[in-house]
Amino acid sequence: MTEAAKFTLSGKELDYPVLSGSVGPDVVDIRKLYGQTGAFTYDPGFTSTASCQSKLTYIDGDEGVLLHRGYPIGELAEQSSFMEVCYLLLNGELPDQGELDAFSRTITRHTMVHEQLAQFFRGFRRDAHPMAIMCGVVGALSAFYHDSTDIHDPQQRMIASHRLIAKMPTIAAMAYKYSVGQPFLYPDNSLSYTGNFLRMTFGVPAEPYVVNPAVEKAMDRIFILHADHEQNASTSTVRLAGSSGANPFACIAAGIACLWGPAHGGANEAALNMLHEIGTPERIPEFIARAKDKNDPFRLMGFGHRVYKNYDPRATVMQKTVREVFEALNVQDPLFETALRLEEIALNDPYFVEKKLFPNVDFYSGVILSAIGFPTSMFTVLFALARTVGWVAQWNEMITDPDQKIGRPRQLYTGPTQRPYVPVGQR
Repeated sequence: MTEAAKFTLSGKELDYPVLSGSVGPDVVDIRKLYGQTGAFTYDPGFTSTASCQSKLTYIDGDEGVLLHRGYPIGELAEQSSFMEVCYLLLNGELPDQGELDAFSRTITRHTMVHEQLAQFFRGFRRDAHPMAIMCGVVGALSAFYHDSTDIHDPQQRMIASHRLIAKMPTIAAMAYKYSVGQPFLYPDNSLSYTGNFLRMTFGVPAEPYVVNPAVEKAMDRIFILHADHEQNASTSTVRLAGSSGANPFACIAAGIACLWGPAHGGANEAALNMLHEIGTPERIPEFIARAKDKNDPFRLMGFGHRVYKNYDPRATVMQKTVREVFEALNVQDPLFETALRLEEIALNDPYFVEKKLFPNVDFYSGVILSAIGFPTSMFTVLFALARTVGWVAQWNEMITDPDQKIGRPRQLYTGPTQRPYVPVGQR
């Protein structure tokens, strides 16, 4: 604790503790504010409010820093695997080889889903959006796995966490298969977590599926880059749902529903659509001019970030990954050339530099996923698949936090004051 913050209201002076974390901004502890003053704080979007203590992820938006348990995201994406990052987020430390092997075996044993879930899928329309299916199916898991819904039992919490991480690729692949009218594929536990997902998504029973190592590595990187991102909208939703004591499957379903919003999980699809709209590098100046025009609704998607006011550290890794995937698949896509040229122009344009509109992770991820063969409707599903480990780790941290209590934001009421009821015949 550092010095106290002075607060004066209606002539009354109060001191509130200032708390310091291991890194990052100090936090004014105002938990007693309402009791002592009868006043609330007003912070739409909670942009200046710390809702919890967490040891999982740290972001410095001004410096372009993203750390998971202290490890830079760039180092994890280049040198680690998604299974390692999952272990790190859940347990606090990187595993040794024995721990990693044991954890991977545990996840592998949970990859299958209850056979009745296949019937559950067939209750959806064929043209249902995969995210709509994901919301419904993940929420329904609590109806199939009763033995891991007691949030007060550490063993059940652990089993539920492992189940969610393991089954999400299976459910995501099933959602895709259902939308294209192809049969579901059972998991192949001889493959890696990511390789298994690719096979379940793109393989068919009629012939063997060979996992492309470059694509497998790219997808694993994408999963790492999306694993957790501090107290964003969907993570806060998971914590808020969990604060009521809801079971973990319902909490993750709530996170998926929030992620579905275009302002959150749909940004990479919007960036890809924008590149399609631009078409060729020759048309970039036209769209740059439109982006600067306050009277034109066009916006450069994939640039700028709510938190990062510097280059998104995930975008650096993603740009390199794009090159590797295109080379491995021998893709000649003008969209990539347009993306590179657009990035170059924007990074050197005083307008974008002044406003700190740097490329973010979504700028390249849509191009990569499209090259691999995913339709745009699956982009947010892949985001949800990767973010599940972050949601699960955040949920576990919240459950064991002694300061945790049910979320209950307050409001600034601006509606009518009390008035008498008028019977319908007299109105």
